[in-house]
Amino acid sequence: MAAIPGQQSTAAAATVAGRGASGDDLRALFGQSTAVFASLSGPAHLVETANPAFFATIGEERARTGVPLADLMPELAGQGFIALLDQVHRTGEPYTGRDVRVVLGTDPHAREAFFDFSYEPRRDADGSVTGIRVIGVETTQVKHAQRLMTEHRVLLEQIARQAPLSEVLDGMARRIESLAPQEVLVSVLLADPDGRHLRHGAAPSLPDFYNQAIDGIATGEAVGSCGTAAHRRQPVIVTDIATDPFWDDFRDLADQAGLAACWSTPILARDGGLLGTFAMYHRTPRVPQDSDLALTRVFAGTAALAIERHHIEQAKAAAEARARSAHDELAKVVRVERELRAEAEQRAAAAAELAARMRAAAAAQAAMPHPERCELGGGRGCAAAAEIKVADSWGDSAWGCPAHVEEAILNVRSVFIASEELGGLTAYRNR
Repeated sequence: MAAIPGQQSTAAAATVAGRGASGDDLRALFGQSTAVFASLSGPAHLVETANPAFFATIGEERARTGVPLADLMPELAGQGFIALLDQVHRTGEPYTGRDVRVVLGTDPHAREAFFDFSYEPRRDADGSVTGIRVIGVETTQVKHAQRLMTEHRVLLEQIARQAPLSEVLDGMARRIESLAPQEVLVSVLLADPDGRHLRHGAAPSLPDFYNQAIDGIATGEAVGSCGTAAHRRQPVIVTDIATDPFWDDFRDLADQAGLAACWSTPILARDGGLLGTFAMYHRTPRVPQDSDLALTRVFAGTAALAIERHHIEQAKAAAEARARSAHDELAKVVRVERELRAEAEQRAAAAAELAARMRAAAAAQAAMPHPERCELGGGRGCAAAAEIKVADSWGDSAWGCPAHVEEAILNVRSVFIASEELGGLTAYRNR
């Protein structure tokens, strides 16, 4: 029962009408208005007259006059509105409310609404209060729009600070469920990269067994509301699961979960690729209103933004991981190359040293053809017996112990065992 912009002038007009204008004048003034108007009489607040907007607001099935307002709308008593009427009738002081919440109707048809309204006393010629005029404007849509903008801004802030996708989607589902005027259960499914299956994204109010059962469902014609919407790339509105052929394979599952309607919208990327589906479930068969469709469009777009941002971050992280792996692999290759180079340099130095020893030993063999001690031990010498003779392609030869002979064979090019007796080879093999 709500108030209108410029309410003071409206209230003044109503007061003037009460003092001199007839009922016909009031009906002419408010008959076609979108503002709700009702004229109540006596301390019982009998509904004397009301305009079509009033009856449309409370429900056409309750459109009658000559009954107390408390009997026509019993839900008002528990919310304090009848007590306010009593106060205005008793004191003669008008009352004005702004953005006042009222629940209209009773379960299962109750709905939440917000109003700006005024209660204006009606007086007779002596100034005594004879009744009350109720004048108001419903602000429910404005109120919901304000809440929607607030909640939507929070989601965008989450996406901007790169909150985890699961956190964003779960928060979005809960916000929609709190914004919807009637009970709704929200689900977001995420498409596999190939677009052929849908995975669980968020569904905080659906039963776990239901979420597990539909996790991984295929996209295709007549695969529930979501599988079909993903396949068609178009919204699919199922108003009654019990009779819709799209739900033939899932009807028992939906019945176990207490679901009777499902409206699903595909979540599409900017290039038209499938990102997932956004679904609104209901406990009773239901046709969507314009406000429901608007809510779906807003949050399906928000979900697309969050999912695309998540994919970008995943691709970025994967690229960074590949870059780190390539860098680490390159560093490993460089390290091994350095080690091999150092080892090669060490072998070259050892080979040069051994070759020098062999040349020195060859020069000394003129005086002692078969020395007693190893000639390949280097500057520190070797006390082992000279058992095996080796030579190179240049004709230089030397005698050495098995250990130093093996070192020469491994490190000096073209070195071979040159013992004049086969015993030299036997000594090497049995070292």
